[in-house]
Amino acid sequence: MLPYIAELIGTMMLILLGDGVVANVTLNKSGMKGAGSVQITMAWGLAVLIPAFIFVTASGAHFNPALTIALAVEGSIGWEMVPGYILAQFAGAFIGACMVYILFKGQFDATEDQGTKLGVFSTSPSVPNLPLNLLSEIIGTFVLVFAIKGLGQIELAPGLDRLLVFGIIVSIGMSLGGLTGYAINPARDIGPRIAHALLPIRGKGSSNWGYAIVPLFGPIIGGIAAVLLYGAIPW
Repeated sequence: MLPYIAELIGTMMLILLGDGVVANVTLNKSGMKGAGSVQITMAWGLAVLIPAFIFVTASGAHFNPALTIALAVEGSIGWEMVPGYILAQFAGAFIGACMVYILFKGQFDATEDQGTKLGVFSTSPSVPNLPLNLLSEIIGTFVLVFAIKGLGQIELAPGLDRLLVFGIIVSIGMSLGGLTGYAINPARDIGPRIAHALLPIRGKGSSNWGYAIVPLFGPIIGGIAAVLLYGAIPW
């Protein structure tokens, strides 16, 4: 039970801090409005780092169905753990997004642009093109998972691997984030997208479910490809 609780709370913290920085930087009447993409990218890396330090020994600190499935494919965790992990991750992401709405309700009410409101919760492409958008999410998640696996190639002081994962996520965001918002995590996008659809956000508009297949399937494909290639290399 502890691993599932850890994944739920950890993913909730991830989304609270990650979606929180987007709200902080983009919504009207926020004290940090206009701070820009650098703050968002750095804060998303920190949003992963903080719960990872707390929950790494309890659950492995996946917080990402794509990573969970990839690790099950390679045999690092048992498939019997996967449904509970994924359910906890999606539930945590949903709760975290709801918390962001509650905290920033006044800012949501003061913001008219529907795309800005949706952008707090979920990702979207700068240039809509489903095949290329899907490829972007596949490659971004491939880099994430392949690099995480690669950390096993070096001897690290305890906890240093979490700091390096922060660097990996920031690197992906800085280099590829402008394409699709780099979900690289199905729960990170779909859980908050569900929250956007259900919450009574004033003038919110569409939740853009037609695009949701990209952040749902792209990361899973990329994660599986990463562990398969990593396992095929004769290290």
